[in-house]
Amino acid sequence: MGNKAVNEPLISDKTLRTFVGYHLKRSFNVIQSDLIETLRPFDLRMLTYTALVLIVDNPGLNQSRLAQVMDIERPNLVIVIDELEERELITRDRVPGDRRSYALHPTEAGLVLYERTLEAVTQHEKLLLAHVEPDKLKDLVNILNLIESTTQGKVT
Repeated sequence: MGNKAVNEPLISDKTLRTFVGYHLKRSFNVIQSDLIETLRPFDLRMLTYTALVLIVDNPGLNQSRLAQVMDIERPNLVIVIDELEERELITRDRVPGDRRSYALHPTEAGLVLYERTLEAVTQHEKLLLAHVEPDKLKDLVNILNLIESTTQGKVT
């Protein structure tokens, strides 16, 4: 598997390559695959890593706002939060005056894992994007932010 058959015809994606979204998806696949391998030693998935980082960077964030920022359904977020809490990386504390809302805080173990993974993910991106000139990378990020801000409203 993975080896191309000798007489297998080449498949053209010429038409698809006229779309920016197709290029974004193919690029994301490369980044995602490498990130999965980067996070594997820490026993984290992309979603759990994203949630941990957002909680560390925004202590006291409630679950509803976290689901909104991550653009996932609340039931899916509950699974992620349960996993982080079971691993004792975060705490889920009731918000005074609102019995339905929980504030999320990192634990000491969560802060340590955050630092370790931040270093690994930073290195992952540095290696993956080493061949891209810094000015072009800055332009790319600006363009992606522009696309994001023109659709659903920008997360700051």
